[in-house]
Amino acid sequence: MIPFIQSRERLLYNYVRYLEVERHASPYTVRNYTHDLRHFLGFLNAEKVATLDEVDRHVLRRYVAHLQEEGFEKASVARKLSALRSFYRYLMRENIISSNPLLTVSSPKLEKRLPSFLSNEEVNRLLETPDTSTPYGQRDRAILELLYASGLRVSEIVGLDLGNVNLEAREIRVWGKGSKERMVLMGKPAASALDLYLREGRRQLLGKTKNETLFLNRYGKRLSKRSLQKTISRYALKAGLDKRVFPHMMRHSFATHLLDGGADLRVVQELLGHANLTSTQIYTHVTQSQARKVYLAAHPRARKED
Repeated sequence: MIPFIQSRERLLYNYVRYLEVERHASPYTVRNYTHDLRHFLGFLNAEKVATLDEVDRHVLRRYVAHLQEEGFEKASVARKLSALRSFYRYLMRENIISSNPLLTVSSPKLEKRLPSFLSNEEVNRLLETPDTSTPYGQRDRAILELLYASGLRVSEIVGLDLGNVNLEAREIRVWGKGSKERMVLMGKPAASALDLYLREGRRQLLGKTKNETLFLNRYGKRLSKRSLQKTISRYALKAGLDKRVFPHMMRHSFATHLLDGGADLRVVQELLGHANLTSTQIYTHVTQSQARKVYLAAHPRARKED
């Protein structure tokens, strides 16, 4: 039996190392899980839980009640429980505990939220906003085209190097979640925008520095996710889009428009890099919702009363 209070920092450190090295978790996931686990450990201290073996379903239910009393929404409670499940699977794997109390605790049911996406007209307005006579505009046009053409995650696109891109074949090799490699495609507009950026914009941004990074900031270094998010929000405002636009919305638009165009769900799954089909199936709800709107607007008897 390991004293919980004495070993908690060591356990957290080892678990974080496991997430980073073995699970190849993103920095975002590591940060969130660490924060959520520290919150849980603080609760256990307040409850005077001295050892891990004392954590049972009753303790966990009190923790859930505590979260609700503190005003956490269902989604936040579910995320914290998800972090705990991962942590306890690790503890079981390392034989630190003999049973997993999370197996008897369920997460709160969440309302399914349909992913936000842009219409074809909105995408076109956004893509045409960057000034391609400047190096920054050439870079940003290439980024926007790639986000929409390939469905890349923001972390994937800022992590690209020159060696990942094959302009002739119009393919890009990326490493997604869990360091899983996949090939994504791009059409002629994206390839043309990327070609212009490589021939002109990137050379100017690179200056006297030397590196293999694809998308550069003003210092010739790798563009950050934060900077990209701000850039896209700025272009959305300039394009007159009356909604908050973020990089992942381009990924949502990519998947939705593919399915609306008749693409097979499993093909979209492969292009998005989803580990299972369930993650991709949410977009079928979007297309069904879109189909209903079109039906109600177009069919002459759709709105007729009996």
